[in-house]
Amino acid sequence: MAGPTASDVPPTMPVKIFSAGVAACVADVITFPLDTAKVRLQIQGECQTSRAIRYKGVLGTVTTLAKTEGPMKLYSGLPAGLQRQISFASLRIGLYDTVLEFFSTGKETTASLGSKIAAGLTTGGVAVFIGQPTEVVKVRLQAQSHLHGLKPRYTGTYNAYRIIATTEGLKGLWKGTTPNLTRNVIINCTELVTYDLMKEALVKKKLLADDLPCHFVSALIAGFCTTVLSSPVDVVKTRFVNSPPGQYTSVPNCAMTMLTKEGPLAFLKGFVPSFLRLGSWNVIMFACFEQLKRELMKSGQTVNCAT
Repeated sequence: MAGPTASDVPPTMPVKIFSAGVAACVADVITFPLDTAKVRLQIQGECQTSRAIRYKGVLGTVTTLAKTEGPMKLYSGLPAGLQRQISFASLRIGLYDTVLEFFSTGKETTASLGSKIAAGLTTGGVAVFIGQPTEVVKVRLQAQSHLHGLKPRYTGTYNAYRIIATTEGLKGLWKGTTPNLTRNVIINCTELVTYDLMKEALVKKKLLADDLPCHFVSALIAGFCTTVLSSPVDVVKTRFVNSPPGQYTSVPNCAMTMLTKEGPLAFLKGFVPSFLRLGSWNVIMFACFEQLKRELMKSGQTVNCAT
């Protein structure tokens, strides 16, 4: 009797973690300029000065940044971004199925919505605490500008880690953990649960096979739903993380300052680049993630057969 094919063998936890980390890094490299544009739009209006450049729209922000500060500015903070994906995305995505099995074992043959949400909450929360320093450095490098005689706070990724740790203490590297935890719990639950449910529904109803088109549609829908729910928290997180010591007394103070000075629409700043970035990031990441898992399991099966 023929043994199980590679597609029948479920991927192991190390394979999932490795695949998630690599796929997230690939997605980050491709979509990073959109993330930088999102950060710049989110902090716009924080410092009202006549010399401040006004960014308009996604393409306008990208082109203005490239013209005024150079094309490489769009990738400022990329090393920290990749470190973030390795320490953060690999865990929140790679451990999701394993944690889901833990929550659903002995309760149901098919994991319930409650189990999926619990798994998303758990992996998202753990990953935030581990990866928060990389988030702080990434955002600050993306936000800083050398225009109008402003001296950049940091000269590079490791310089930023050192300066933040020495001037603000180790707690400075975990600044904004609360809003980032809230944001990423929302993102992780919405992103993974929506993707899981959509893929399951499309395959079960035989609308699409469990392949690239199915992964594309599921990831795009997951990206849109995630952006809608996470945008307000994301803006507050970006503002608070990027702020110098003393600008805001707390996360609620940051949110109230935004509301009173800029109005409710301030919480939706950068929505379009957020969706373009998160939607495209999801599509690239999940497509790479699914294919990597399959290829790694195939190569493992080939080695086993050969031995």
